[in-house]
Amino acid sequence: MKNMMKRKKKKSKKKTSSTDFFNYTNCEDLLSNRALIRNLSYESSDMSAEMMCQLYEGQLSKYTNVMKGWQFRWFILDPKTGILSYFLNENERKQNPRGWIHLESAVISPSDEDSNTFTVNSTSGESFKLRAQDAKARQEWVNRLRAVSQLHASATAQNNPPLPPREHHAVSPKQSSGTGTTSPSLALWEAFTAVREHLFRAEQHHLLLSRTIDELPSNGKLKHVDPDLLMLKASSHAMLVSLNQCLFILQQQTQDVMNSKVKGSSKHDHSIPHSKKKFPI
Repeated sequence: MKNMMKRKKKKSKKKTSSTDFFNYTNCEDLLSNRALIRNLSYESSDMSAEMMCQLYEGQLSKYTNVMKGWQFRWFILDPKTGILSYFLNENERKQNPRGWIHLESAVISPSDEDSNTFTVNSTSGESFKLRAQDAKARQEWVNRLRAVSQLHASATAQNNPPLPPREHHAVSPKQSSGTGTTSPSLALWEAFTAVREHLFRAEQHHLLLSRTIDELPSNGKLKHVDPDLLMLKASSHAMLVSLNQCLFILQQQTQDVMNSKVKGSSKHDHSIPHSKKKFPI
């Protein structure tokens, strides 16, 4: 009985692991893929596989709101799941997190306010404004967060390559009911995959732009604190956040429409098994 329980536990863990979604057995196998490593930034690819696969945790200040301001929280970065979660303090790290954010294609941006603050903007529109102890700690967090974000985004892009342009032909009702046509949900999923790929490429260009500006000298004719360059970097970041929010809203609305259609059809057709899964969007 104990052995059966252990096997069941192992199976359940395997189902919830995000690395299974990328068809890799563990984080080290994920990093062994050279095609993925080529997509990482210099700071990310320069990190060892051990550093990128192990949990990274520590205390950061999180901006809550105008009333509460900054508050200390204990953060844990799990590269295998691509999730950054936080707890009230270190003693509560074994409990459920107070909040979390998925880092796939997330935009991690050092702030221009000071040398300690940075923001994490996810594709779902959620944002964390964080502050490290010093500039060195901030850079360490930013490098690791970007590495995880790019790694998971690259894995998703590789498993879902951009689609070739499709020719649209008039389809008769008889043809549309055949088995050779693409279902609406599959077509939607393909379209959203292509959009996410374009957003990921735009985010890569934004990161390259930001890094190039940050590496400019502090003195001279062209410096990293030039107002026009800072405005360009801020505008680029704001555009990416807006596009990611638009994509998230569109996905939510599409999912709601599909759910309502499924509920409506289930009332008229009781022969559809309840265990049948919809294709994810």
